[in-house]
Amino acid sequence: MNAKKGVLIPIILLLSFAGAYSLEITEKEAEAFVRGEYNRGFNNYGDFSVIGGIELDSILKFRAGFSLGISLGDPDYSAFFNAKVSPFKKVPLSFSVMYVYDGIPEYESQMHSVIPLVSFGIDRAGISIGSNFRFASFFGEEPQFESVFSFRGFFNFIHNDTLRIGFSAGNLTEFNAKNMGAMSLSFDVSVLLGENWTIINSLELLQSGLDGFTSTFYGIAWRGGARFSW
Repeated sequence: MNAKKGVLIPIILLLSFAGAYSLEITEKEAEAFVRGEYNRGFNNYGDFSVIGGIELDSILKFRAGFSLGISLGDPDYSAFFNAKVSPFKKVPLSFSVMYVYDGIPEYESQMHSVIPLVSFGIDRAGISIGSNFRFASFFGEEPQFESVFSFRGFFNFIHNDTLRIGFSAGNLTEFNAKNMGAMSLSFDVSVLLGENWTIINSLELLQSGLDGFTSTFYGIAWRGGARFSW
């Protein structure tokens, strides 16, 4: 089974579920972000991304996004699609499948990741755990398959109607499914402006490797943007 078939099967099942039960739209959202990064590999790096999402009857949620980045004058592209189902109203447990694409034309590099995830969490804290089934190809060679343990957790020590401040850590983001040792720690701040607008900022510390954090420090990144939900 290739990457495209692997991600299409659960998505088709989720869409069939939605059609069978005539679910109504309960939330829509649109986001835009800019990101700047300084690291040991490429020095200065930046990207711009847009994301859209839709929620059906507070049970199904679909998110998709596209990112364009620049490093040393060379572009790279990333995209993702995430389909999530939360079947239990009183239990904060959800199941999802995410597809992530990363491409660098300069190196003829393409990476397809299919990631089934189990998530448990509330507004204050939560964690997502899964396996990244990744197909990577460089310089036009045949794709190589590997499986990588993926996770992401968060904790908000301030969470109210207007402000959310906390930390998140792991080796998985919506636009980047990393190796096990390429983890990051992020300080996140969200400010709600009225009923629809949210301003989002995060400062991320990047590393490569699990041993000796100071010796494997890789870089630092800032990401800022806004979300409009209705």
